[in-house]
Amino acid sequence: MSTSTAATQRNRQLWLAYAGGCLLTWLLFVLGVTEFQPGLWQFWEAMYQASLSLWPPMLLGLGVWPWLGWLNRRPRPLWELCALHLAGALLFGTAWQMLDYGMALCLFGNAHAQAMLAQSILWRALWGALVYLALLTAFSAVLNARRAKQLELAQVQAESALARAELSAISGKLNPHFLFNTLNSLIALTRKDAKAAEQGLLRFAGMLRYVLAEKREATERVALQEELAFVRDYLALEALRLGPRLRVSWQLDPQTLLDEIPPLSLQPLVENCVRHGIAPLPQGGEIVISAQRDAMTQALQLCVRDDGQGCEPGQAERQAQPGSSGGVGLSALRRRFALDFEGRARMQIHTAPGQGFRVDLWIPQT
Repeated sequence: MSTSTAATQRNRQLWLAYAGGCLLTWLLFVLGVTEFQPGLWQFWEAMYQASLSLWPPMLLGLGVWPWLGWLNRRPRPLWELCALHLAGALLFGTAWQMLDYGMALCLFGNAHAQAMLAQSILWRALWGALVYLALLTAFSAVLNARRAKQLELAQVQAESALARAELSAISGKLNPHFLFNTLNSLIALTRKDAKAAEQGLLRFAGMLRYVLAEKREATERVALQEELAFVRDYLALEALRLGPRLRVSWQLDPQTLLDEIPPLSLQPLVENCVRHGIAPLPQGGEIVISAQRDAMTQALQLCVRDDGQGCEPGQAERQAQPGSSGGVGLSALRRRFALDFEGRARMQIHTAPGQGFRVDLWIPQT
């Protein structure tokens, strides 16, 4: 919805509410008169009196809204606001008197109009000030509500822009991190087996297409099966270097393969398992990657774990905090999920010395 359309709709709602308030006031006036003088004739007379008495303030009330808008165009000192509102109340009461006098002059003649003016001039001035104050209060409440809504919308837009900027920065942090470590693996492989390094470079080229495909936005999603294919290529590349020391077990629910996740969500976790859990051990180890559906919430549950040496739980959590010197993938992922899913996604780390390292992801699909 455009800004002009939204403003038109808000103004329409304002004047519909104003018309409803005028109608309610008119009905209360009629009911108040007929309560003391019941009867059909008295009812029609009450309607006539209500219409004759209330049309001037109802008409003048239409001008209070633009008057209030003009007053709020710039900040004003309190004494100036009080003086302007006093002038507005006097002008409102005077205009009411003039409209009453003009109507009486047209309907009943000059003598009756002057007599009515002499009798009601003080009461009209008092009622004019009271009605002006009531209209001013009501319109000020509407204006303040609109301002609060605009400020809230501006704050939400600013937070959204900040979140998008942070997500872009985090995505940019993950990609070079992956590229740097993979290139290091290829360099190490060239010293041992040039042919295997050549195969690794071809596979690495395919992986680059995934990383750089269509210059993905930070909030874009990919199917789980696409991320898994990328992880398989990465593990095949690492297997060229580690050989049989790297063992991988896949436990995937086929119903989850089309679920959507942020790109490069699994690869940093698998990379951490390879670098810190498998590579340091002479005998190597096993990485288990699982995906299943949460039966209650229908969310996607991912798990990446290894049977390596593990570490102290406190150390793992410190590495997963933004700004930590280690665990770049973990810290970036945790911040990314917090921003991208507004706190609905979860990432939990389970580890202990000698018990491997495990990361559980819970990603909503709605």
